[in-house]
Amino acid sequence: MKTLGSYVQKHWATYTMAIIFMLISIALDMMFPMVTKTIVNDVLVGGVYDNFAFLLVAIMLIGLGRSVFGYFKEYTFDKNCITIGTEMRKDLFDHIQGLSLDYFDDASTGELMARVKDDIDKIYRLVGMAAMMGMEVILNAVLILYFMVRIDLVLTILPVTFMAICGAAAIIMEQKLDKVYDEISEENALLTTIAEENLAGVRTVKAFAREDYEIKKFYEHNKRYHDLNMQEAKVMIRFYPVFQLAGTLLPVACAVFGGISVIHGKMDLGSLAAYIIYARNCTWPMEELGWITNDISSSIASLKKVKKIYKEHSTLSLDPLAKHVDKVVGEIEFDNVSLKLGDKQILSDISFTLHKGKTLGIMGQTGSGKSTIVNLLQRFYDPTKGTIRLDGTDIRKMDLSQVRSASSVVMQDVFLFSDTIEENIRMGRREDMTMETIVDAAKKAKADSFIDKLDDKYETVIGERGVGLSGGQKQRISIARAISKDAPILVLDDSTSALDMETEAEIQKTLDEIKSSSRIIVAHRISAVRNADEIIYLKDGYVAERGTHEELLRKKGLYYETYVAQYGALDVMEVSA
Repeated sequence: MKTLGSYVQKHWATYTMAIIFMLISIALDMMFPMVTKTIVNDVLVGGVYDNFAFLLVAIMLIGLGRSVFGYFKEYTFDKNCITIGTEMRKDLFDHIQGLSLDYFDDASTGELMARVKDDIDKIYRLVGMAAMMGMEVILNAVLILYFMVRIDLVLTILPVTFMAICGAAAIIMEQKLDKVYDEISEENALLTTIAEENLAGVRTVKAFAREDYEIKKFYEHNKRYHDLNMQEAKVMIRFYPVFQLAGTLLPVACAVFGGISVIHGKMDLGSLAAYIIYARNCTWPMEELGWITNDISSSIASLKKVKKIYKEHSTLSLDPLAKHVDKVVGEIEFDNVSLKLGDKQILSDISFTLHKGKTLGIMGQTGSGKSTIVNLLQRFYDPTKGTIRLDGTDIRKMDLSQVRSASSVVMQDVFLFSDTIEENIRMGRREDMTMETIVDAAKKAKADSFIDKLDDKYETVIGERGVGLSGGQKQRISIARAISKDAPILVLDDSTSALDMETEAEIQKTLDEIKSSSRIIVAHRISAVRNADEIIYLKDGYVAERGTHEELLRKKGLYYETYVAQYGALDVMEVSA
């Protein structure tokens, strides 16, 4: 993770400008009491009016200059912190995108959303408003004390004492807020997760009449979030009066003790007026100290959460000398491949070879490891044993983006973006895909029949995750997306399960005609794999059976039993005969 300092250093020029504007503003603030001192001593007390007009103009110019430079200071700091926030959010998102799939097996979407949005928002305030106010408070306090000491050293004991009390209160408050903000950040992530899951699965919630249960669950976390924020408010309420009281009493105390000094001739009236103005200028830094402490505590708590994500790294071993081949043909070889995740053995000694233009069917019971083979081919995971080769090259030694772009995959869990149908199909080759290719892919996937009936046809915007379409329609769009990519490897992971038998047969016929791609078909239906050049049947992560459709039927093993369950024994006897 980049440090906050590195982001600030990148924008050192504009930060320097902002600090210059701040210094000019503070310098003008320091000049105002001295002009007031001259007016009181020379004009009001001394009766000399020669420079009175000039002094009034000076006050107006100081006020105008303070406003102008204050504006540019605020604008520059805000611009910097917004820019840095944008860069930090992009870097965090890039890091998350670079993590391997095993991280997302356990991470919750809501938590990641909270880190990318809410926590980054809090962190960039640390280099924006909080940083600006912190520097301004320190510079003001130092310069004000300097000028106060020049006027009356003994009287300056008062503001020093008040500042020390406020500083101690700020430190104690920060310690108390640190734990509260840590818990608020965690609860915010949980609340976001629950809201995201329920909104995404609203149809499932309603289908099972779980509204009351989900509302109760959300209420419990919302109540917890409320209670934590109340804890924060109670800490602030307990300490903030200290800053307000100090800011109110200081000018009064200075006026009283300074007035006594004037009465005894130890201070002139103009110096007292200037001292009281400096004392009043002391009050806002003390009052702002509480809000600055609050912002810093919140930002640090969020920074800890973001750093935790940056500590996660991809478990994939990336070769710095990764090979980029000129053209991927689509020859696939699994050589004694095994995969173990944690203590669970997922696959064991899987071996097969798929030549260009040929089709491999993969069947097996749920949880037997069918989809894991697809994940390994995409290099979402690396095998714990064995080698996967693409065109004779170990995919671990190939460029990762080339490995993944070589395959066009229709996933088991169909995901469509909230965009037009055209854009959902185009995403395989967004830059160079023509409309003619899109329409042709839709026809091959048998999706054109329902697309043409829509009012806006290919410009129809579909809802999030394809809401508004049937399961079969979503699958056909997903298949069209894969076909249009025209990759050397085509993978269909249980991609026709929501289709009727007739549509599935038509699509299978189309796929059989695509000789330019090697095809892997993962399915539960015999009909989806029966025309494959080879079929492997998985059981508990092992290859239990392999062969062509006819060969497996003659073995009368697991594949035979599946066929009987789907078609009946009489049909098997007829095929065998």
